[in-house]
Amino acid sequence: MAGLSYSGLITNIRNYTEVDSNVLTTDVLENIILNAQYRIMRDIPIDADRKIAQDNLVTNQEHANVPAGALFIRAVQVADSTADFNNPIFLQKRDVTFLDEFNNSRATGRPKYYAMKGGATGNTNTTSGAILLSPIPDATYVFKIHYNAMPATLESSNTTNFISLNFPNGLLYASLVETYGFLKGPSDMLALYEQKYKEEVQKFANEQVGRRRRDDYTDGTVRIPVASATP
Repeated sequence: MAGLSYSGLITNIRNYTEVDSNVLTTDVLENIILNAQYRIMRDIPIDADRKIAQDNLVTNQEHANVPAGALFIRAVQVADSTADFNNPIFLQKRDVTFLDEFNNSRATGRPKYYAMKGGATGNTNTTSGAILLSPIPDATYVFKIHYNAMPATLESSNTTNFISLNFPNGLLYASLVETYGFLKGPSDMLALYEQKYKEEVQKFANEQVGRRRRDDYTDGTVRIPVASATP
């Protein structure tokens, strides 16, 4: 199988650091691996985590719940009908203060603007992470939310995920940076794997937010400078 499994990553971390399970226990490594995954997810928006959720707005309700597990919202669309998503428009994102000023009379109509309220949504739909709308919906418009979701993390109960299978070297280097930080040295090894991680995450970024977001016909071929030998 390509990539790394959970157990393979644990073995690699112990082998690279030459530290056994008496110090790098399973609990310690599980936290290290989790921190490494969060770092990667925040460094690079991964296409595999892109999702679309569709639902109906509630008449006279100024907010819509964000989908469970959403990390961030990419766009919000509103349309007249559910059957064929008729006459859709993309809402314009604004700050909450803009919506307060724009709609201080609490006018109703088809929404034109949205703003984010609250933080992360966790695993269930909740108003603690909500999309505020203005004007307030005057009908049950259908809406689509384009967002990036929190992926399933690599752990003992989930032995592979997209990062472990498609970016195993970056996950390993990010984990080794976390590990050497936990072990408090040596500093040269920490610096080595930090540099290796940065090199690999740049290549991964070229794929995820570069090549995957463009095509040769509309954008032209991706050109990456390659240093040549000095004559």
